[in-house]
Amino acid sequence: MSAENCTHNCSTCGENCASRTEPQDLIAPLAEGASVKHVYAVVSGKGGVGKSLVTSLLAAQTQLRGYNTAVLDADITGPSIPQSFGIHGRAQGTDGGILPAVTKTGLQLMSVNLLLENESDPVVWRGPVIAGAVKQFYSEVLWDDVEYMYVDMPPGTGDVPLTVFQSLPIEGIIIVTTPQELVGMIVEKAVKMARLMNVPVLGIVENMSYFQCPDCGGQHQIYGPSRVQETAQQYGIPYLAKIPVDPAITAAVDNGMIETVHAPFMDDLLNGLLNK
Repeated sequence: MSAENCTHNCSTCGENCASRTEPQDLIAPLAEGASVKHVYAVVSGKGGVGKSLVTSLLAAQTQLRGYNTAVLDADITGPSIPQSFGIHGRAQGTDGGILPAVTKTGLQLMSVNLLLENESDPVVWRGPVIAGAVKQFYSEVLWDDVEYMYVDMPPGTGDVPLTVFQSLPIEGIIIVTTPQELVGMIVEKAVKMARLMNVPVLGIVENMSYFQCPDCGGQHQIYGPSRVQETAQQYGIPYLAKIPVDPAITAAVDNGMIETVHAPFMDDLLNGLLNK
């Protein structure tokens, strides 16, 4: 085909010209010797809804069920995963790549906090640099026989979510919300981006859903009535869990003891993920 008649769409062209290009696989390769089987991302349309808590609980409970589990902390400018698991200090490396930190129960994790001189130092990087770091966390870390990896995403629909959806083999996303009225718009943004990127939406988790009174045993919806069921129905996706407001969970996160939390409210969500 002559240059002036070229449509630049090689998928619909039968010519075998020098400029012909094949579709490229954008998924980042793992480091030599690394192994990751299943990857799920935890997302939301805004910050402060508890993505890191949900990610930490999912990972901790999956590890406790006997699966080799990992967390990739993609929230570069607001990393909190190491704190939840009581991991501090610097990551180590070899000639082959970066070694993930390992928690008390054997869970593997990687976060930018493990690469900073001081974990309280701010990360003042431009978007493309942050996105590149997330890609490196997947492809240059020596993940050891990981069966389930959970990616803690930053809020919104910017460079990092785009990079994760394009560069990591995400099998599905879990959307985290709260009971407030704003939930509908938050969920809609996350659902639309996932569908635009052809990533399955596995369902919704509602954080801060209720407070269970230790005296009367009643459930009190202190942040307003739950809207997770109607929101999930509106977008044709299941709701997966309701996480209570629980001071014990807050204390566990603050003290790096998330792996000790008893979380029966996560059972249905985990059963669905681990039996896929």
